[in-house]
Amino acid sequence: MSKEQLKTPYFMINEDKLVENLEKAKQLKDISGVKLVLALKCFSTWGVFDIIKPYLDGTTSSGPFEVKLGYETFGGETHAYSVGYSEDDVREVADICDKMIFNSQSQLAAYRHVVEGKASIGLRLNPGVSYAGQDLANPARQFSRLGVQADHIKPEIFDGIDGVMFHMNCENKDVDAFIALLDSISEQFGEYLNKLDWVSMGGGVFFTWPGYDIEKLGLALKAFSKKHGVQMYLEPGEAIITKTTDLVVTVVDIVENVKKTAIVDSATEAHRLDTLIYNEPASILEASENGEHEYVIGSCSCLAGDQFCVANFEQPLEIGQRLHILDSAGYTMVKLNWFNGLRMPSVYCQRSNGEIQKLNEFDYSDFKRSLSQWTVK
Repeated sequence: MSKEQLKTPYFMINEDKLVENLEKAKQLKDISGVKLVLALKCFSTWGVFDIIKPYLDGTTSSGPFEVKLGYETFGGETHAYSVGYSEDDVREVADICDKMIFNSQSQLAAYRHVVEGKASIGLRLNPGVSYAGQDLANPARQFSRLGVQADHIKPEIFDGIDGVMFHMNCENKDVDAFIALLDSISEQFGEYLNKLDWVSMGGGVFFTWPGYDIEKLGLALKAFSKKHGVQMYLEPGEAIITKTTDLVVTVVDIVENVKKTAIVDSATEAHRLDTLIYNEPASILEASENGEHEYVIGSCSCLAGDQFCVANFEQPLEIGQRLHILDSAGYTMVKLNWFNGLRMPSVYCQRSNGEIQKLNEFDYSDFKRSLSQWTVK
């Protein structure tokens, strides 16, 4: 199977690029003793978990189906967290998770009896400080519902839990900024942490970014672990799969209204939602910063503002030409939807030996089933 034979749109995961990130994860683990659990909310394409499993310690989740997926397809440690559990959710995963992390003291009180004796119990704390580029993704934003605020903590709660989770980073590429957060947490919560077995610092620490000082991060995590006598965890998502995957699309039309727009057979609304939500333009492999030919790369959805980016090219684009939308693994495949009844991208993996393996494909029957399975009588 060659790439030219594949119908667009499709995602192509590159094994070599994935392993490159995973080797950095291994380096961090070796230096620090930290355990790494993959954040399934970011990336859940379990067809490549056999590549990832030798490097990481397990998975963490944000909902009951992610817990079950991690347990069934990844193994290792299975961490269960949710902003809001129902009792059914807790009972569904209590027997298969290794750690159950509650978002509030009220949820902990309501459901700890279901989990006791089955899983290690944790609580999410909100330190009131964060590193996040956008308010939408800022766990410490005003009126945040994520975790227990420091001034709301009941000190006796720490006598009945095993660990805590902090999650206050989003694409933090600054090791010094993370260490400052780590120091702040140690100072603010240290007396409580000393009673615990484990501490998770959540995700959003971009330690695979080019030039990131992994050794400095590792030594800081190791020192924190030693100071408080806890096993440290990180919950990487984007750090593991960054720059590993292209969304490959085809130009199906070119229209002009002052600017030229190349319409492709994909849509941010349906296939790359965070481009739209966070207003973060995509990058195109074939583009050239100094190219003379400028195009809006527009989607084929009906949403007027649905576009991937504005990009320049050395040569005029042509109908039928393929474009590679770079860095398209994180928060894409987990957010696919059927808006407009568009064709959903297939998913492939290019292995280290050059072989291309199909991981998933979709057709009209998947679209139809997602909307109804039965009719009214």
